[in-house]
Amino acid sequence: MTKKNVNFLLAGVGGQGTLLASDILADLGVRLGYDVKKAEVHGMSQRGGSVTSHVRWGEKVFSPIVGKGEVDVLVAFEKLEAVRYINQLRPGGQVLVNDQSIEPITVKAGDLKYPDAANIRSRLAGAAGTVHWINGLEIAEKLGNPRTANVAILGALSALIDAPPEPWLEAVEAHVPPKAIKINRQAFIKGREAFKTGV
Repeated sequence: MTKKNVNFLLAGVGGQGTLLASDILADLGVRLGYDVKKAEVHGMSQRGGSVTSHVRWGEKVFSPIVGKGEVDVLVAFEKLEAVRYINQLRPGGQVLVNDQSIEPITVKAGDLKYPDAANIRSRLAGAAGTVHWINGLEIAEKLGNPRTANVAILGALSALIDAPPEPWLEAVEAHVPPKAIKINRQAFIKGREAFKTGV
């Protein structure tokens, strides 16, 4: 990957491991030689609410917050969160979406209806340069641990931004418990392979 400024926005739902993923992504940026800044918005994360994290890589980064319309890569851990934050993307920016639905409280209460898959895909395709889909939860469940879905998504992200896997894996290992290193390595590799093969 060529060395340039990269603005990431990670968006998910409480409990999906969005913040752990942003920690790993920030650590990775440092390992790759960037100046890195990170900012998190937890919201109602403990109740299944929206969770976002800004991660910025650059030669010199002064602010951790990515401005509206300046996100290079939006990583959405849940489909509706991709729609919620698509307006943060710069023209021609890329979106990586975990193909998973988690109904927000407003939908569960019957106040709103969750959009159908075709609607979501259409809205994203109309607003992004490129939209890439990954089924992180399915990859993680096949490995026997649904909690590794976030790392599977990072594996896909590593292929999207064309970064070598070794520093990614080092960053993953630095942020997960020792007993979970093996399965998270597997999740990362499976996510990377799934992105490359389109499966």
